[in-house]
Amino acid sequence: MSTAQQTYGIKLKDKIGYALGDAGGLLTFSLIGAFQNKFYTDALGISPAKIAVLILIARIWDAINDPLWGAFIQSRKPSPKGQFRPWIIGFSIPLAVSAALMFLKIPGVNYLAYAYITYILYGMMYTAVNIPYGSLASVVTSDELERSSLSMWRSIGAGVGGLPGTILLPMIVYTTTGKYANGTDIKALDESKLFWCVLALSVLSVFVYFLHYKMTKERVAPQKKLKDQNYSAIATIRALLKNRAFIMLSLASMLLIAFQFYYQSAYNYLFTDYFGKPGFYAFVTICTYGPMAIFIPIMNKLIRKFGKKELCAVGMAFAAVVNLILFSLRGTPLAHNPVVFLVFTFFSGLGQTFLVLEVWALVMDTIDYHEVRTGKREEGMAYAFFSFTRKLGQTLAGVGLNVLLAKIAYNGELSKQGIALSDEVLSKLYDISTLVPAIMLALMAILLFVGYDLSKKKLVTVHEELDKVRAAEEA
Repeated sequence: MSTAQQTYGIKLKDKIGYALGDAGGLLTFSLIGAFQNKFYTDALGISPAKIAVLILIARIWDAINDPLWGAFIQSRKPSPKGQFRPWIIGFSIPLAVSAALMFLKIPGVNYLAYAYITYILYGMMYTAVNIPYGSLASVVTSDELERSSLSMWRSIGAGVGGLPGTILLPMIVYTTTGKYANGTDIKALDESKLFWCVLALSVLSVFVYFLHYKMTKERVAPQKKLKDQNYSAIATIRALLKNRAFIMLSLASMLLIAFQFYYQSAYNYLFTDYFGKPGFYAFVTICTYGPMAIFIPIMNKLIRKFGKKELCAVGMAFAAVVNLILFSLRGTPLAHNPVVFLVFTFFSGLGQTFLVLEVWALVMDTIDYHEVRTGKREEGMAYAFFSFTRKLGQTLAGVGLNVLLAKIAYNGELSKQGIALSDEVLSKLYDISTLVPAIMLALMAILLFVGYDLSKKKLVTVHEELDKVRAAEEA
């Protein structure tokens, strides 16, 4: 059987195995969006302004670390176990250890310095695992629809991996410290309970990564003609910067991760302080990712009919409108009803589903387009660049949220003392939790509609040309 014949034909085992890779990562990564900011402000007593600076400095380091790691991975000779899988399993334990340390409160230490060390360490370990994992899909199969299926399964894995941190922990890690005038409980974060939960999830993540390693297979061989060439990371970056689809998708994905981190953190404050029901935060994940169950069985049919870009752009526009309506409810009794808020969250999730499910398939399309344009398949460096832009999104969310929290004069230590926040602060908390997400969703829709140019029709041409390129290489 030829190499070309071995590059497709994935089975359910491959899909589940691939999904487990993101499930393992999200077991701890989801905790950053859900609890890290609140842990820093409420448990460690770090001001939002200092947290914003911390996140900025961490991203400056990522600007150096991520491309270097991507170039390193790309330049290494594949082992008998594969080009990417050994790196994933090799760094899974250091990643788990760094995650647990990030949520450990040690009395007597300088909390700000400790936050810098552990936050940056976790980011480095996550990069070490996530860049090879992101590159893996392009060597599991060469078939477009199979890649689309892998993207959906990755999203499923991410959703499942994020469930413990976003559904179970909000019901466990808070204690009642007092009551508002209307009788609503004042809730405070219990850092001890949080740490032990994080430790358990960190240990579980190593086991999940091991299953991912055992259940996946790299089918697409490294490009032969790259073996005898001197690899240039700078040349690759220059070529990627000229790839309009790749840049526009990177920006859209940056905003997607910014949106996800922002609303996860903002909603934690909202349901804890504004609604006084932190347990309801568990339903945010269900409402956001629940719509996936509706579209996953028919996603490939929709892609064949409408195209990936087209579905994602329309979906984001719809989600933006839903969030604008939610913002317009400010000052009405409906704005104080957490069930109404969750209903709107479900419809917002309905629109987000397409990009969330297909973003990784879109990445692989842009890498294919890069190969057509340059004659080189450079998954490692492309994904390192893409991963860095997503970290910029994480930065945008972290810095933006903390700037806004400082602006509205949020004080997390009041809850621990059983003191209620003022009505003005709570009202502004609702505003920043609804309007900012609406703006980010609208920007994503614009980038996909106008900027990303790999339409359904153009992709057909790209893959026809790619088949010719690979056929010539095999000759």
